[in-house]
Amino acid sequence: MQLASPLTQAAPSTPATLRRWALDEVLALYDMPLMDLLWQAQGVHRAHFDPNAVQRSSLLSVKTGGCSEDCSYCSQSARYDTDTERERLMPLNEVVAAAQLAKDKGASRFCMGAAWKGPKDSDLDHVLAMVREVKALGMQTCVTLGMLKDGQAEKLKDAGLDYYNHNLDTDKDFYGQVIKTHTHDDRLDTLDQVREAGINVCSGGIIGMGESRKNRAALIVQLANLPKPPESVPINNLVPIPGTPMADNARLDPFEFVRTIAAARITMPASWVRLSAGRQEMSDELQAMCFFAGANSMFYGERLLTTGNPDIERDEALFARLGLKAV
Repeated sequence: MQLASPLTQAAPSTPATLRRWALDEVLALYDMPLMDLLWQAQGVHRAHFDPNAVQRSSLLSVKTGGCSEDCSYCSQSARYDTDTERERLMPLNEVVAAAQLAKDKGASRFCMGAAWKGPKDSDLDHVLAMVREVKALGMQTCVTLGMLKDGQAEKLKDAGLDYYNHNLDTDKDFYGQVIKTHTHDDRLDTLDQVREAGINVCSGGIIGMGESRKNRAALIVQLANLPKPPESVPINNLVPIPGTPMADNARLDPFEFVRTIAAARITMPASWVRLSAGRQEMSDELQAMCFFAGANSMFYGERLLTTGNPDIERDEALFARLGLKAV
């Protein structure tokens, strides 16, 4: 069968929000020959985005360590003996200075993360001030604060928050093998609150935690079949951190990661698909393949919450080699 050119493929005739994906359909995408899958994903990508534009976000941990949750991949859990030290919530002026620096270096979105199960109202007040000040710099704002209580999403919206990040991490069937201190449904409840408050949803997952291909496909299905797909979908490649239960996890086949990017792009055609944690360990060639598969967002800057990221000079050189432009 001859495939349609991605240069001429038309946009889907029905809105993405009306498309419901079945697990066997997404598994079929994973099972395609890789070149055919990439061709299809690139066609969908070109129908919705400039194929040579990549959105760059900067991520800052505004409150590090000491989290009461038991997420098996996370160095910030107080339950594990890692090198991550517990720190207080950062002062407002330091956060604003970091945001200005990120903007000066080319980031358009500034994400702030706090290691909490969920924010106390007193802590949220400080974060609201951060959101207002970063927004005043002309940047898009994003926070990841854990699970929200009633009324907190509305306060974030009033402060001008653009995106709330709350990853599903993995599919519902595998979730209990990763986290036991809260449920998959708890995560969905926070996403519902964010959506109802009128904030853009940023939600994705972590690949390489020992899940099966079926689990990966099911995660994509759950994200795509939300009442409205997330506007931003971060796909993380597990970074095994010493001291966590996943410290000895084997690295995922890179082509399986690319397949996950492509599946996300095809099922969520209008979403930003972001290369997130694990990019430091990726070659330039693998990143280029991810961009071809439909990734069009990335974390930019030498540090994520507690893990490394490619330095800015390397990213600038990669953009120049690939003819990419930042948005």
